[in-house]
Amino acid sequence: MSTSTSSTAIRFPCAGCAGPMVFDSESQNLKCRYCGAERSIDNVMEQPQEHPFDNEGDNLEALHDWGTEQQLIHCETCGGETLIPAGQTTSQCVFCGSPKVLPQADSGSIRPESVIPFQISRDEALSSFSAWKKKRWFLPGAFKKQNVNSELNSIYIPYWTYDTDTYSVYTAEVGIYHYRTVTRTRVVNGKSETYTATERYTVWHPTRGDYDRSFDDLLIPASGHYDSGLLGKLGDFELSELRTYQPEYLSGYISERYSVSREQGWEEAREIADDTLKSEIKQVIGGDEIRNLNIRTSYDDITYKHLLLPVWNANYTYKSKSYYYMVNGQTGTVSGHVPRSAVKITLFTLLCIGIAGLVVLFILSQQDTSVQESLIR
Repeated sequence: MSTSTSSTAIRFPCAGCAGPMVFDSESQNLKCRYCGAERSIDNVMEQPQEHPFDNEGDNLEALHDWGTEQQLIHCETCGGETLIPAGQTTSQCVFCGSPKVLPQADSGSIRPESVIPFQISRDEALSSFSAWKKKRWFLPGAFKKQNVNSELNSIYIPYWTYDTDTYSVYTAEVGIYHYRTVTRTRVVNGKSETYTATERYTVWHPTRGDYDRSFDDLLIPASGHYDSGLLGKLGDFELSELRTYQPEYLSGYISERYSVSREQGWEEAREIADDTLKSEIKQVIGGDEIRNLNIRTSYDDITYKHLLLPVWNANYTYKSKSYYYMVNGQTGTVSGHVPRSAVKITLFTLLCIGIAGLVVLFILSQQDTSVQESLIR
């Protein structure tokens, strides 16, 4: 069943007033928007199912069943696509703030295996940003003191995680430092003299070996519509708190449809694994230097999961210019862009140049003193 199919769609009416119930980050329950009644959500902590990466059966209807009716929204300006509960309307894009959003047909998106529900409220997200910006350097004084009027959107960002077993074979040359005493000649006060010094040299040896390593939950953002730098700084999610996906967690929230495919996500995960293997194999080889390192790695038993992780996405305007920031909906970590004060940056640059100049003058004065003492002797 695709996200646009409604035959088994689930809604969450209040038992008291029949009003819509949405997920409440403070109580971690469903809460009625009208009468405030709450209903608990079964906290299912089953081990999420890992799907074989090469499984041709990923078009099965079961993997497309989100358990609640969704509609796909497409932004004409930035191309962003989000999934919102059917019947809900939106007037602007959660990515760029553009009002040009249109309903679209959806051929089906793989539903998430797990989710971390929102734990940071809107007010807490605003407070986190306020505290964060006060610690930034070079901000205009007026901006640092004022309360920023932000447009916040709570959105579940899609991620892929990958597990894999690896087996690597490697060859390299390892260099070991040795030291020897050598005799050299120098000229002092116009006279030639000999002296001894310690000289380092490197002895190279060939080496080879193999290395086994398993990777668990290589976390890759499946969103292609955010600043990757900002999103990367929000990566302190505590995945131990993942809960088995249930549609109640999405009630009242927007979820982004992944725009990074499983294959693209795996390429990113493989690059991370390759870098990790290179670093760890270097540690295994040891030595003082390594050159001509060649690693060949096979990846086996590759599996993946689709996760939804909570993020507050915000934009604001300062002096007619737009800025963006994000708040981790679980931990409250903030990353973002802020205006800069040209005056403060200029003053800091001049200060650094002045300090560097004083250091140079000090070094030159010490050299002049040494020359004068040498002439006296």
